[in-house]
Amino acid sequence: MIRSIRTAIVLTGAALLAACAQQVPSAVAPAAPGFLLGLWHGFIFPVAWVLSLFMPDVAVYAVPNNGGWYDFGFFIGVVFLGVGSHRSKTVYVNRTVRR
Repeated sequence: MIRSIRTAIVLTGAALLAACAQQVPSAVAPAAPGFLLGLWHGFIFPVAWVLSLFMPDVAVYAVPNNGGWYDFGFFIGVVFLGVGSHRSKTVYVNRTVRR
């Protein structure tokens, strides 16, 4: 009980602290990459990350971008199309052995 209350307090504090975060105005440009390029950059994230280790001109995230829409596209690209899209084919079955 106390542990769950402590966890709730820590998560609430972290959420309140995160709500204070702001994006640097110079990093947001209206004509910069938007949702579709964010989607593409999220999809190619694994390849871009490996290439960025060896090539200084390759980055995994476009800066400046147009803000929230680029971020949303990047998130969708990574989670649904890219790294997080692999579904497990494992089926768990509970078997009861009766004697």
